[in-house]
Amino acid sequence: MLAVAGGYLTRLAFPSPGWWGTAFLGMALLYLALRRDSARWNTLVGLAWGLACFAPLITWADEAVGFVPWLALSTLEALCVALFGAAWSWARRGEAVWRSGGWQALVFTLLWVAVEELRSAWPFGGFPWGRLAFSQADSPLAAFMWLGGTPLLSGVVAVVGVALARAYLAARQLAVGRLVASGAVVVVVAAVAFALPLDTQAEDGSLKVGAVQGNVPGTGLDAFGQREAVLDNHLTGTYALLDQVEPGELDVVLWPENGTDIDPQADERAAGLIDEAARAVDAPMLVGTVQYPPSGGRYNTAVLWEPGQGVVASYTKQHPAPFAEYIPLRSLVRPFSSAVDLVTRDMIPGQGPGYVPLTSERLGRTVGLGDVICFEVAYDALVRDAVRAGGEVLVVQTNNASFGMTDESTQQLAMARLRAVEHGRATVQISTVGVSAVIQPNGVVSRQTDLFTADQMVATLPLRQSLTPADRSGSWPAWIIDALAVCTVVAGAAGAYRVRRADRTDPPA
Repeated sequence: MLAVAGGYLTRLAFPSPGWWGTAFLGMALLYLALRRDSARWNTLVGLAWGLACFAPLITWADEAVGFVPWLALSTLEALCVALFGAAWSWARRGEAVWRSGGWQALVFTLLWVAVEELRSAWPFGGFPWGRLAFSQADSPLAAFMWLGGTPLLSGVVAVVGVALARAYLAARQLAVGRLVASGAVVVVVAAVAFALPLDTQAEDGSLKVGAVQGNVPGTGLDAFGQREAVLDNHLTGTYALLDQVEPGELDVVLWPENGTDIDPQADERAAGLIDEAARAVDAPMLVGTVQYPPSGGRYNTAVLWEPGQGVVASYTKQHPAPFAEYIPLRSLVRPFSSAVDLVTRDMIPGQGPGYVPLTSERLGRTVGLGDVICFEVAYDALVRDAVRAGGEVLVVQTNNASFGMTDESTQQLAMARLRAVEHGRATVQISTVGVSAVIQPNGVVSRQTDLFTADQMVATLPLRQSLTPADRSGSWPAWIIDALAVCTVVAGAAGAYRVRRADRTDPPA
């Protein structure tokens, strides 16, 4: 019961409703639920927590691809929490961890972050959705993204949860010293978060962008059945920008992923229409499209279209979504869901970071656009590589049409906001149907659209080139955490024989 309540409370920390404080309570209840000294029991407890969190968190998967894939994905993510429950049982059996609340908090946190890293990379490239960090977009703790990225922020949330749980145990036992120590952890975490600097000032000029949310004629899997209508909607939105700006006033126009599913590099009519729109606004356009190479498959691509020239730069999505954009193990999966046959051509991963060079005549230099496509915003390395390659602003091109009126788009927006903080970059999330938004480098949303509406946004973004501590450290903190987590499990299992099982109870002091 504690695990189920904790899992659902953690789900409530994510949009919507986005009650970020419930993540601490959810982790506190998980810690309390895992107090038995039985790896098998704690595996079951972890599974219950995971199902209660992930199943309601990703109901949009049911909307997009059906009940069976949603259930399978929810169960897979829950099994990762079950693995955490077993690992925690083994790791804390070492005498030092068992008898020290401080060591328990540290080891619990290391294991949690390591399991998040594992499920973010495996299987089929991983699924980072639902990491604790992604629940904190509106929290003061979001500043920890600037310092250490997703692993640090997830770890901080876990530490606060353990501190709350141990404060509860100390209060029950009237252990004033332990109660004060647990409270001090929460106070220190809050103080550090407020002290971290989040600079939003431009370092090398600014970029004036127009973003077009064109909308689509349908919803769900049929949203892009009318390719010409989707293209026309985004062309109309591009011309509508001229109600807010004069021709030549914009530095770039941003279209979403799948802004045109008609490849303008292969279709002369689409190329002509896009070029006319680019000439009308007198600005380059970053257009989300698809490409079909002769060898088979397809690419999810963003092309930079210069008026009168055509494509001058591009970025191809590196991490296609398994079982959505390509189907692994197709023959094995088909008996469980016929939806796999809707993907007739598997998407191929692109190569190279999401860096798109934009030549700006107004600034007299090349501006780096850091581009990621759709779910790529959830993957630490992909966004970081785009920034380290020279991205001065971030662009998240996405297509949320398949997910209907679910929370998927706002959950993705929360990730984009946290990426803005992590890398100190102004960010634009631009979607076919919403939610689209302009985000300042400190994560604050300055403009946001509604779902399934046609809308346009015009914004001036500060250009920033400095790297944050999270950028500089790269993936090393995550690797170190993974190594330490493995060491704690091995050490705990190896050292368990020193303490009789009957003696392994939570001590009062």
